[in-house]
Amino acid sequence: MTKPSQDYLAQARGLVEAVAAQQSAIDTAADWFAQTILAGRMVHVFGSGHSRIMVEEMWPRYGSFPGFNPIVELSLSFHNLVVGANGQRQAMFLENVSGLADRILRNYAITTQDSALVISSSGCNIVPVEMAEGFRARGLRVVAIVSRRHAEASSSRRADGKKLQDFADLVLDTGAPVGDAMVRVEGLDTPVAPGSTIGGCLIINAIKAEVAARLTAAGHLPKVLSAAAVVGGRRAVDLFESAYDEHAHRLARLYENVGKE
Repeated sequence: MTKPSQDYLAQARGLVEAVAAQQSAIDTAADWFAQTILAGRMVHVFGSGHSRIMVEEMWPRYGSFPGFNPIVELSLSFHNLVVGANGQRQAMFLENVSGLADRILRNYAITTQDSALVISSSGCNIVPVEMAEGFRARGLRVVAIVSRRHAEASSSRRADGKKLQDFADLVLDTGAPVGDAMVRVEGLDTPVAPGSTIGGCLIINAIKAEVAARLTAAGHLPKVLSAAAVVGGRRAVDLFESAYDEHAHRLARLYENVGKE
């Protein structure tokens, strides 16, 4: 009899194959993002709820480099307290408040040289959908990461029924099933152990690797956050400082013309 953990690992291997089958789309996303970074601009990365994990997977962490603007709203993604002040009920309510995305985007002077990546497993909650809609309205190319089967089986919270994929120029699929949870336990009528984070992180890092290759080929070697155990203590510190400095300089460009026509 297959153990639940073995079942989960087997299905996780299936997620690797599902992502691998999307190589062409991964290449296209990497092309767009590299163009943005080479232009001195930033790729805006947004996710609410647990999709925040993929935002932080892109940048900043070891093996990552500047060029990405991680947009994380604590009111939509601070899960630790669960109940009470700053609890999940409020976060999940705010995730479906129309107009919040526009307030978030009001903070940045976005240009058409920028690009965007929006992550939402269901593709149905209002804030991530309106973030993609807002990026599109500003002339950006938008890449979406969804769990396609789950998104297709879910109902949009918008009155017009539109989902994240309706405002994306390119859609990537985590490969996770409807409902996300992948394992059935005997005697339990609800599945456990979600898979969208695994598929999402695979996509994020596949794109990241392709972007790094494109930047390097263009002579713009990315300042990759690297461990001292890999590059030595002095170089690790130099990369850390220079990467964060580059991020600050890129971010400054997003603020300098805020509010100007």
